[in-house]
Amino acid sequence: MQSRLFFAGILALAFASQPLLSQSATPQTTGPLQDAGPAAPESQNGAHQRRPLTKPVNLKVLPKDIAPEDLITVMRRYAGALGVECNFCHAVNPQTHKLDFPSDAKDDKGIARIMIAMTRTINDQYMAQVHDPDAMPADTHVTCGTCHRGHSMPEHFTPAPEQHHRPQAGAAPQQQPQ
Repeated sequence: MQSRLFFAGILALAFASQPLLSQSATPQTTGPLQDAGPAAPESQNGAHQRRPLTKPVNLKVLPKDIAPEDLITVMRRYAGALGVECNFCHAVNPQTHKLDFPSDAKDDKGIARIMIAMTRTINDQYMAQVHDPDAMPADTHVTCGTCHRGHSMPEHFTPAPEQHHRPQAGAAPQQQPQ
């Protein structure tokens, strides 16, 4: 049930006022995702057909020609990396009580755009210069999850207290500078 709810949230995130899912594919929720419109027609094999996805609007850092399906995939990754849902960045339209995806009303959406640009710069200008033969492909770029690790705000890192290493048995003690 949670994965279906998450999927529905991501679809709603990508496309503001366009009903996307058939009634049978929409989980029973309250709030902006509840009304997905009338049921889609059934195909000959009995499966419900999805409505065509509309072209995304108001994209400022993502490619303006991104396919709707690709945008949904990207939004899923962002939501997972931050452990959030659509309404973290997207405002609710007060008249329709549905998420208004093109709206820039929430500050978190602007922050997300800055972070997307920052991550792209880090990967293009800095990580591209790192040629570590021991690195796995996933080690050669940063993502939102690199810092956020499933939290909307990255957790503060507190290094372990410095440990003074004792010389091993038989090793000469280090001389203290005088």
